[in-house]
Amino acid sequence: MARKFFIGGNWKCLQNGTTEEVKKIVTTLNEAEVPPEDVVEVVVSPPFIFLPLVKGLLRPDFQVAAQNCWVRKGGAFTGEVSAEMLVNLSVPWVILGHSERRSLLNESNEFVGDKVAYALSQGLKVIACIGETLEQRESGSTMAVVAAQTKAIAEKVTNWTNVVLAYEPVWAIGTGKVATPAQAQEVHLELRKWLHDNVSADVAASTRIIYGGSVNGGNCKELAAKPDVDGFLVGGASLKPEFIDIIKSATVKKE
Repeated sequence: MARKFFIGGNWKCLQNGTTEEVKKIVTTLNEAEVPPEDVVEVVVSPPFIFLPLVKGLLRPDFQVAAQNCWVRKGGAFTGEVSAEMLVNLSVPWVILGHSERRSLLNESNEFVGDKVAYALSQGLKVIACIGETLEQRESGSTMAVVAAQTKAIAEKVTNWTNVVLAYEPVWAIGTGKVATPAQAQEVHLELRKWLHDNVSADVAASTRIIYGGSVNGGNCKELAAKPDVDGFLVGGASLKPEFIDIIKSATVKKE
C-alpha cells in the first residue's frame, strides 16, 4: 500500500501571535487549491492558545496538531497541557520531541518515548521528531543519533499506525541550510532499514518518514521526488503563501 504524502505546518511560537494574524493565515489556507485528501494529508500546528480558533475556521480537509503535550495524565503540572485535554477538544494530532524542546528544555530520548507512548494510548496521532546536530553530522554519528532517538520510541510503542516520523536535521532548521535531496534520502532509507530490522517489515513499509529543515517552495519538489521522503514538516514557510506550493509537491509522487 502506498504511503500517503503528509504535510505538517509547524507555526511554532508565532512572532506575530495575534488573533488577526492567525485568521489571515487560515484564510490563505482555506482559499487555496490543493490536491485532494487521497493524495495528501495536511496538518497545521498553531500554538495551544489558538487551537480551538483554528480548528473552528479551518477547511474540513485539513487537520490541526498541538505542538506538545504532557507525558502522563493531567494533575499538578503547572503550565502543561495533557493529551486528554487535546482529545476533549477533538485535536487529532500532536508534535512530540521537536529539537527545540530537546535542546532548550532538555527533553531526553526516553522522555520523548514516554510522551509518544502516552499520547498514542489516549488516541492521539503523533508526529515524532528526530534529528542530529551539525557537530554530530560532522563527526559521522548521524545514524547512531537518529537510531537511538527512534529506539527510545520503539521500546515504548507497539502500534505504529498513528505515528509519523519526522527527520529534522537540527543544523537545517531555520538556518536556510537544507539537507540535499540525496542526504535526506540516505537518512530516510537508513531509518526505514532500522525499522525493518528492529520493529517489523510491515512497520518499515507503512510508516511515513517526513523531512523537516528549511523546506520551501523552491526545494520541495526535488525533495518530494525521493522514494523514502513521504512528506514534510514545514516551519517558517508554513506561515507564507508558498506553503501551498509545498502541499502541491505531493503530486510529484503521482507522476
